[in-house]
Amino acid sequence: MKRSNFGLGLGTTLASLALAISAPFQPAALAQSASTGAVIHGHVQNAAGVALKVGNIRLTVDANKAPKDRVYKYTFPLDADGNYKGTDIFPGTYLAVVAVEDSTTVDSQVVTLRVSEDHPMDFDMTRAEYIKDMTPEQRAILAEFKKKNSAVTGENAKIADINKTLLAARADMKNGKPDEAVKALKPLVEQKADEAVLWASLGEAQLASGDAAVKAARAARTPANDPSITQNYTDAAVSYQKAITLNATSKKQSPENLAAYQLNYGQSLAKSGKLSEAADAYEASAKASPTMAASAYFNEAAVFFNAQDNDRARAAAEKAIAADPKRADAYYIKAQTLIGKATADPKTGKFILPAGCLESYQEYLDLDPTGQHAAEVKELLVGLGQPVKNSFKAGRK
Repeated sequence: MKRSNFGLGLGTTLASLALAISAPFQPAALAQSASTGAVIHGHVQNAAGVALKVGNIRLTVDANKAPKDRVYKYTFPLDADGNYKGTDIFPGTYLAVVAVEDSTTVDSQVVTLRVSEDHPMDFDMTRAEYIKDMTPEQRAILAEFKKKNSAVTGENAKIADINKTLLAARADMKNGKPDEAVKALKPLVEQKADEAVLWASLGEAQLASGDAAVKAARAARTPANDPSITQNYTDAAVSYQKAITLNATSKKQSPENLAAYQLNYGQSLAKSGKLSEAADAYEASAKASPTMAASAYFNEAAVFFNAQDNDRARAAAEKAIAADPKRADAYYIKAQTLIGKATADPKTGKFILPAGCLESYQEYLDLDPTGQHAAEVKELLVGLGQPVKNSFKAGRK
């Protein structure tokens, strides 16, 4: 039966913080000389230790003037990593300032550039003297930012570990080791019990674990309905129910995820023997997302067909056909639920098929002429003296 894979995204980090600090008084620039330009480059980080990504580095010889009266001879923008580079600078002594978008100076230092010099100069606003010059309000802002950023960093590290384990669990599923996947996923839902995708992933592994146990039991000719086996399906139902509840209360609800959770919740219930509850889950899946309707209704039809509840199986198959008219197996189930109603003509002895039965068989053959049940259907129709579509015959050549 159809199942879906889910991911967990990493959380977002806080934006960089630029704290506005008035530039201290610096000595006047020295006389300029020479004609060969210098280069200056470096990195800028704010008081929280985060790269300053928005702003620029400005050079002026007007260190003794008020900031609003200064003329900046050179301006070099910061890049996305907090780095900058300036070239072709006339040698001399400058006041280099870090300015943010509104031109507010947040740091400064004096630099002397010589002829043809490649001069590195970083701005590190985490230094003690910088923090000391902050106002109490600025230090409070910085402390709050560090607190929040530390929490986000810790949460991101936690989520990174969860994602690593989730990927390993999915690899176990792919390699036919669902029990290992269940073992790995259980601690994850304990660490982060508010993530629907983790509960759904656990449910998927528990379903697969149950299926593997049933397959092994049948191979060993032991009861496939042993409580130790069916418990996997019961556990899967609990996991999917939690995923459904969390999705419903999420700020970013996903109809597609909800439909998938409901469908697999139905699978868990059906394999636990709770057919009526499973039918409700399939119906909820179909309503949650139209793109999932055909699969949900077909699964419902298959469950009731296997339980020999033909009337409910046929009703679900017809819904599956309405949702996807090219769903071949839905026509097969519909026809199979009708064939038992065939009667014999007392005069000719020929079978009379109920309305819709022959048409459903023919549609199945037309859609899937080499399908799993194609030979069976062809033999049945021939035995009943009914026509077989040419498309099937051509497909078998």
